[in-house]
Amino acid sequence: MSARAWIAVASAEHVRIGRAGGFMQVCHGKAAPLRRLRPGDRVAYYSPTGTFRGGDTLQAFTAVGVVKAGEVYQADMGGGFHPFRRDVAWNDAREAPIRPLLGALDFAAGGRNWGYQLRFGLFEVSDHDMDVIAEAMGVGMLVAA
Repeated sequence: MSARAWIAVASAEHVRIGRAGGFMQVCHGKAAPLRRLRPGDRVAYYSPTGTFRGGDTLQAFTAVGVVKAGEVYQADMGGGFHPFRRDVAWNDAREAPIRPLLGALDFAAGGRNWGYQLRFGLFEVSDHDMDVIAEAMGVGMLVAA
């Protein structure tokens, strides 16, 4: 099976924590969505806001990387919160606003309802879309560390 491409959704604040720790989590820590990913899959994070539950609109891709070998695992973040995670080799990348890319992204075809799929927290995209996003973020080729 060949590698697939995914977009995950989280605030930039939460994405920064994951990048620093070499992991990703989605959908408020649920395991099931992460089990759809396989080692070698490419993933980009889209951040609608800068902070969790913030009104600070960002609408940018904030991280891009490759899923590492290993299984989904649970972490203890304190306060009774035990989210599931997956390890990712994050590439050095710059943030890329989504609006200039909308005309080139397959998942945003038509433009008007481009944000619909983002509600799911994690969804598969075409290789073309991942290439457009990675290029916009200054990453020529996504590689695992």
